[in-house]
Amino acid sequence: QTSMKNMERELVCPVCKEMYKQPLALPCAHNVCHVCASEVLLQHGHLCCDPTSEPTSPAATPSTRSPRLGRRAVPKPDRLDRLLKSGFGTYPGRKRGAVHPQTVSFPCPACQRDVDLGERGLGSLFRNLTLERVVERYRQTINISAAIMCQFCKPPQLEATKGCTECKSSFCNECFKLYHPWGTQKAQHEPTPPTLTFRPKGLMCPEHKEEVTHYCKTCQRLVCQLCRVRRPHPSHKITPVLSAYQALREKLTKSLAYILSSQDTVQTQIAELEETVKHTEV
Repeated sequence: QTSMKNMERELVCPVCKEMYKQPLALPCAHNVCHVCASEVLLQHGHLCCDPTSEPTSPAATPSTRSPRLGRRAVPKPDRLDRLLKSGFGTYPGRKRGAVHPQTVSFPCPACQRDVDLGERGLGSLFRNLTLERVVERYRQTINISAAIMCQFCKPPQLEATKGCTECKSSFCNECFKLYHPWGTQKAQHEPTPPTLTFRPKGLMCPEHKEEVTHYCKTCQRLVCQLCRVRRPHPSHKITPVLSAYQALREKLTKSLAYILSSQDTVQTQIAELEETVKHTEV
């Protein structure tokens, strides 16, 4: 728990005190959210691009952007109007690429010193995709590790300790015993770790206790990953379970269709044979 808290501190933006969203790597090796950096520059009189737009640095190509990350509120329009009226940014009368171009200085909140971003400002910064992915993984871990409560306890609910794939429910110890009484068929249900999403239990390899994933055409049996790399299967014809299932299902469907189409003919032949048997007995 302590290590997780320490890790969370490393993933918090020094400006908004929340977990990073589209972090930018500053020249001083610290990071700051894209929106936060835009707001800081606005506060210091530098007019930059729309803070809600994603960074256009080489590290933020369309294929690498993460649509799942949220965005914060846009700075109020009146702040932009004040900055425009005060004479910052590009305006009529000011030439692009003047003789003395304005360099953007960013006050890093982590190291407490001004960092030179050059003429392009935030446009010269790279988006820290590695940190962004770490934050996303951490969010997923927090969601997964959240406590799962027993679905059958009367309030106050206890934390679930067991799950049941057949019942598709999570139980505390007492409720699991109560709903799986000794001597009944439910007592045969095997407990699993508690979860909110129950996946049907797959077929298991009796030899290696692993879930079967392939079908050996030579032996006509299901095999797991360990079976595939051990003798005699490496030299056999092996196909994925889904492909084998579809092929066998098509073959079985054709056989059933042939049998059903020939049913009337077979019944007629059976009736004739029965008549012949009776005649022979007489």
